[in-house]
Amino acid sequence: MSTEVTRGRVELTIGGMTCASCAARVEKRLNKIEGVTASVNYATEKARVDYPDGVTVDDLIAQVEKAGYTAEPPPPPKPAVPAGSGDDSAEEDDGLRPLRQRLVTAIVLSVPVVAMAMVPAWQFDNWQWLSLTLAAPVVVYAGWPFHKAAWTNLRHGTATMDTLVSLGTLAAFGWSLWALFWGMAGEPGMKHEFEFSVTRTDGSMNIYLETASAVIAFILAGRYFEARAKRRAGSALRALMELGAKDVAVLRDGGREERIPVERLAVGDVFVVRPGEKIATDGEVVEGSSAVDASLLTGESVPVEVGPGDTVTGATVNAGGRLLVRATRVGSDTRLAQMARLVEEAQGGKAKVQRLADRISGVFVPIVIALAVGTLGFWLGTGGGAAAAFTAAVAVLIIACPCALGLATPTALMVGTGRGAQFGILIKGPEVLESTRAIDTVVLDKTGTVTTGQMSLVDVITAEGVDENTVLRLAGALENASEHPIAQAIATGAAGRAGELGKVEDFANVEGMGVQGIVDGHGVLVGRPQLLAEWSQHLPPELEKAMREARELGHTAVAVGIDGAAQAVITVADQVKPGSAEAVERLRALGLRPVLLTGDAEAVARTVAGTVGIDEVVAEVLPEGKVDVINRLKGEGRTVAMVGDGVNDAAALAEADLGLAMGTGTDVAIEASDLTLVSGDLRVAADAIRLARRTLATIKGNLFWAFGYNVAALPLAAAGLLNPMIAGAAMAFSSVFVVSNSLRLRRFKPLHTGTG
Repeated sequence: MSTEVTRGRVELTIGGMTCASCAARVEKRLNKIEGVTASVNYATEKARVDYPDGVTVDDLIAQVEKAGYTAEPPPPPKPAVPAGSGDDSAEEDDGLRPLRQRLVTAIVLSVPVVAMAMVPAWQFDNWQWLSLTLAAPVVVYAGWPFHKAAWTNLRHGTATMDTLVSLGTLAAFGWSLWALFWGMAGEPGMKHEFEFSVTRTDGSMNIYLETASAVIAFILAGRYFEARAKRRAGSALRALMELGAKDVAVLRDGGREERIPVERLAVGDVFVVRPGEKIATDGEVVEGSSAVDASLLTGESVPVEVGPGDTVTGATVNAGGRLLVRATRVGSDTRLAQMARLVEEAQGGKAKVQRLADRISGVFVPIVIALAVGTLGFWLGTGGGAAAAFTAAVAVLIIACPCALGLATPTALMVGTGRGAQFGILIKGPEVLESTRAIDTVVLDKTGTVTTGQMSLVDVITAEGVDENTVLRLAGALENASEHPIAQAIATGAAGRAGELGKVEDFANVEGMGVQGIVDGHGVLVGRPQLLAEWSQHLPPELEKAMREARELGHTAVAVGIDGAAQAVITVADQVKPGSAEAVERLRALGLRPVLLTGDAEAVARTVAGTVGIDEVVAEVLPEGKVDVINRLKGEGRTVAMVGDGVNDAAALAEADLGLAMGTGTDVAIEASDLTLVSGDLRVAADAIRLARRTLATIKGNLFWAFGYNVAALPLAAAGLLNPMIAGAAMAFSSVFVVSNSLRLRRFKPLHTGTG
């Protein structure tokens, strides 16, 4: 008898992290607890933790605090505020204001210090004391966050990026103080020349006040722009979560309207949606008809017509008439909430290549400190002089940057997944990105994916001399009295083509054969030819030929008898979606080989495949056989993506190397997939793969830069070829570059013209 450990999951907001090595340290600390699996994301400042029964959230928070950081569960959702209220910008301003104040102070005071150090003509008598006066507030006040974090880390026996910055700037400042007060650098009339080694013409000791102040200014600038960019990277998710309505008019006893906050809406409540209002939650239309604009949610620009019985999604906009909607999902169960949850979970994930970067970040700072000490010893040991040794060691401390490594994946994921959500593309995690690069075959389920999944009227073939509109008006009226899907397809198509349908009397359903009745005084039969034959109504040759050809195409054909004679054949079929052929063409352009998979007859499958341009067809497959098809293709050496929408596709979606679920499909299929296409338009599948591949390319580009920067910069600094001030600027730029490169994904445009 096996025992299953009960597990809980919590997402903690981590405070005090300043670089990727901080995230690695928190993650390592949490994972030391037996049974705990934690993943810490530096960009989102969150830790996703799975913990066993017997471990509490308070235990997890205590472990984080022991490492020198803060942790707290996410706050309860705040009441939604109307778009454009300005609260967002106020929150952003509050979060960045202290950093901006320190940055402005550092810039204003550092500029004259650097200018005096660089331009000998400006070095008036006792200029170095003015430099000290200006530099001291920069090092102490503007640099305080670095020193505070370094001290906290020291108390916990650890070191981070702040340790390097604090060590480097305090060393430069301390050396300058010693030189000014005890090393003859403060003698009147002394000059200071700015070179890579920062030497003095009179042979006295160097001062590094410009290095200490400028490095802090550069790094503060980098962190400020990095923080702003990270916020922009997450803006798409915040916008998605704020799409919903804020309040709703609910019908109470007697049809009285009561406006309540949307949080109080319950399943089963009937609410009013007026023209121009957002639909408050997922539901079913019980009264009224309208066009619904779902572009904010799905990216589709064309409104969808809805009426009684149709489902609607919360956060979409009623663009037409008044609707009464019965709530079927509320709160965290709505499609909008599920979308936001999927995007947030994806942004918290880590690609395999990022885990390598995390391991490097975890040991990066101690290695850099050791390298700085080694550099100092090497220069002193080889007779390079104290000034050169000190300059090189400080440059090593300041140039190193694990931050870029830690930001490479999460920032690209934040922007890529957020951009996808704006177009109805939900990417579940970084592993999905790696899968999209390798796939070479895409298996398309037919019904509901390539086709609409609903029968519709295709053609009406009449006997010689028979009016088509008359046939449609009479047959459509009779079929409208039936609930059979084929009958409803004929009735809907007839109403669209012929207008008003006739009046039905004496309706009767003949089980397995068709329907019969009186319509506007005419005796009408609709169904199998055998039904008409029982009334001695036989199909003429041209109608028999039409029946045969329809069946060969995989269409469903019914015969129509009016007033004692067979007069027409009506064909219905599951129609190909308008964009399916274009979608197949785009999938081919991405290097993918399309395969049509269906449980329908071979003839039906071949017809649909020919319409959309697919050569390879696997038909008459039972639901459980779809997994076997996926495995057979994988056994042939192919890397397979599967696109489907139904419950019977769920196993195949999970088995495929990459599963794409149509958002119009079942929850089971969506849960089993890796990518969800909210709009249900197959053309978005190609856009989803393009976006996933571009996001992966951005991640790899970021990591290449981050690794390459450190590999190149550290040896240059150790060799004494980098001034510490330039090293500080380069270090700040490396993080800003990675985040800015990720933000380029915001310019991604889908090829499907119906989106965006």
